[in-house]
Amino acid sequence: MTRVLIIEDNASIAEIERDYLEVNDIGSDIVLNGRDGLRMVYTGGYDLIVLDIMLPDIDGFEILKKIRDEVDVPILMVTAKVSDIDIVRGLNLGADDYITKPFSPNELVARVKSHVTRYQRIMEKNSSDGKTEIRGLAIDPESRVVTLDGKQIILTAKEFDILHFLSTHPNQVFSREHLFDRIWGGEALGDLSTVTVHIRKIREKIEWNDQKYIETVWGVGYKFLD
Repeated sequence: MTRVLIIEDNASIAEIERDYLEVNDIGSDIVLNGRDGLRMVYTGGYDLIVLDIMLPDIDGFEILKKIRDEVDVPILMVTAKVSDIDIVRGLNLGADDYITKPFSPNELVARVKSHVTRYQRIMEKNSSDGKTEIRGLAIDPESRVVTLDGKQIILTAKEFDILHFLSTHPNQVFSREHLFDRIWGGEALGDLSTVTVHIRKIREKIEWNDQKYIETVWGVGYKFLD
């Protein structure tokens, strides 16, 4: 059974979320504060985390950052804030999606099902042979070979690293800062514009067949389209 962790300080809202999820055969646990939430994340083996941003003890954004640094699992951000800045910040820190209060419990269930299904499909595909294959684009991390419709695409080392990283986190938005730190290292010296240049070159090499693989999320960063 799919298992979801709900980190929400409002017990009434959390119980409604749990009831609707369980009616749809999705098991869930409720945690009413951030500290216990983090502990459960690391020990519970959940398929998705529903994370409220407004928590009393630890800021939800800080929890989001800690989770994403350690655990690769879909995170659905719940926020009462409607500011684009808060939404962008959450996506930059690694949230896969967001939903704003008040929301329909049925919408929550639909989003949870969608993200869990997508994540499980990707994990099954990657675990079978270590390769990522999406719409004719095949990425083999062991041989570091990329092919498109059977034709090998020549990428530089950094281009391959960027493409492989994005493709293994589909539909997740990453800022230029995040990509630079991830690919070049936090201590590296350089201009963030190098990320933009590498993304442009990757696109030139893999998007000539009218397929779009990398999308620019203006003002936020880049994401790989599943």
